[in-house]
Amino acid sequence: MDIDLSGKTILVTGASGGIGEAIVKALATCKATIAVHFNKNDAHATDLARAAGHDSRLFRADLSKPESGVVLLRNVLDAYGRLDVLVNNAGVYLNSPNDGKIDEWLAKWNRTIAINLTAAAVLCREAVNYFKQHGGGRIINIASRAAFRGDYEDYFAYAASKGGMVALSRTIARTYGKHNVKSFVVAPGFVRTPIVDEYIKQHGGESIMKELSLNELTEPKDVAPTVVFLASGLMDHATGCAIDINAASYVR
Repeated sequence: MDIDLSGKTILVTGASGGIGEAIVKALATCKATIAVHFNKNDAHATDLARAAGHDSRLFRADLSKPESGVVLLRNVLDAYGRLDVLVNNAGVYLNSPNDGKIDEWLAKWNRTIAINLTAAAVLCREAVNYFKQHGGGRIINIASRAAFRGDYEDYFAYAASKGGMVALSRTIARTYGKHNVKSFVVAPGFVRTPIVDEYIKQHGGESIMKELSLNELTEPKDVAPTVVFLASGLMDHATGCAIDINAASYVR
């Protein structure tokens, strides 16, 4: 099956590394035009957008300030005059011990919720309002198995943010389907990214591998094809669904 995304403009947040980078590369092979969002890693993001081709361009935004999502989406529309798919991938995974100081715990809670959930919600809001007026579109939210099974004791905020993202996505699917707006969740488990590399440094990798039914850790390239398939329109009647990619470390 060949998927041709020529003429489709797709915004991918958190695109300069990890799962986001793999998504950009996979979309590029299908000839999509990609709005490559980044915050700090500008040199790598520049190379990524150039390699993606098809008039893919860079868009900087600090999503720890969720209102910047309004400007980000407007900049994409100003640049291309259209948006067909939003991929909310940007996220953080911050360790916040529950026996630490409350001000430190709250600072990490607020940053996690701001980036993982509130910024995603702002972008969904802006995208839905645009899609309603322009014939529809697709939203793909990258959540986590933590949304469904919970997470570890020092990651309350991460689990809460990803659970909120799932509820957000399902609400969009239920309430805007008649406007031709489709909304999906992709829920990875541990994926070999800089975030997980940091977790392994702190906690070791043996505990992760014990959870998996497979013999190798999931890679970003194992997640990206699902996003491409959802973006293509071939899965529109699965709107509202959540697709697990976690090597059977959590089976619903």
